[in-house]
Amino acid sequence: MKSQIDHLVVAAHSLQQGVEWCESVLGVTPDAGGDHEKYGTHNRLLKIATPNFPVAYLEIIAINAEAVIEKKPPPTRWFDLDNKALQAELIKSPRLIHFVANTHNIQDARHAWKAQGIDRGPIIHASRKTPKGLLQWQITVRPDGDRLFNGTLPTLIQWGKPEAADPMQLHPRNHLSRSKVSLKSLAVFHPSAEKIKAAFEAIHLDNIEVTEGPANLVITLQTPKGSVTLESLGI
Repeated sequence: MKSQIDHLVVAAHSLQQGVEWCESVLGVTPDAGGDHEKYGTHNRLLKIATPNFPVAYLEIIAINAEAVIEKKPPPTRWFDLDNKALQAELIKSPRLIHFVANTHNIQDARHAWKAQGIDRGPIIHASRKTPKGLLQWQITVRPDGDRLFNGTLPTLIQWGKPEAADPMQLHPRNHLSRSKVSLKSLAVFHPSAEKIKAAFEAIHLDNIEVTEGPANLVITLQTPKGSVTLESLGI
């Protein structure tokens, strides 16, 4: 099993707020994304790949106030987006809240964590429409929407249909423009650092520094505005 950083999650109160934040803080305009009909969210995307993080991109995600969710009652949204404390923070400004790890065998990765007492949640089949067709993936989403460990333990994702010969052929990075923003480092701080380290090792997730301390996710980006550090600050 091999895993790697797939994308970073920046949540915003609205997508327009997220775009304005990206232009102001990172100095670039994110690419178009799409709608997630199951959870009533939508996003914009930014390619940030480097040799150390070859498929990495940044997702700016927000609740779509105009979305109609047909399922009653609607499912709890992913990434804690229904959490009232998080929503209150996002009114002030968009915020780094989480990251997602790509694995070629999401079922095995999920079981590896379950053996360590970590319930990442069931595997959900998700999709969104793009100009190039339907983008499909499998992702772990807990029924309560919890990110776990203050967002420092990644959600798991596997792109394409389960039977796809080359799931990475359908990865979003293949359709994103060069952004002049690149991911230099990602570090995790948490009181349960040893448990998180063991979880990373279980799915062979590398290139992430894990240190014991107050909960925080810290990323460093090289941007047209110079080096920029984003932090989750335990939210």
